[in-house]
Amino acid sequence: SDLRGRTTMMLKDAYKLKIEAEMELAQAKLLEFKAEAKNYTADAYIKYSKHLEELDNMHRIAKDKLLELENASEDTWEKVKDGAEHAWNSFSAAVKDTANKFRDTNQGTTK
Repeated sequence: SDLRGRTTMMLKDAYKLKIEAEMELAQAKLLEFKAEAKNYTADAYIKYSKHLEELDNMHRIAKDKLLELENASEDTWEKVKDGAEHAWNSFSAAVKDTANKFRDTNQGTTK
């Protein structure tokens, strides 16, 4: 029915806004990591810059999945949503892991 379609659209829009907000926060954290890494010694910087490149790639994948979700039809939305959630969860976990690594090894790695 028309009401069901409108409700589905509202849920899709709310979900998309939630993921977009979380992505913006994670992207800000990624930028913070990059700025922090610039203060590291050369060896530490090389180590973390590789890790940050991986995060950048994961971020791109999650953004692509979000775009797919935005363009998904009502029939494919649930399947695309699952893929977007998986990409987001992977990226989010990697950001948290990186935050822990930066915090744990920040002692003694600055110039």
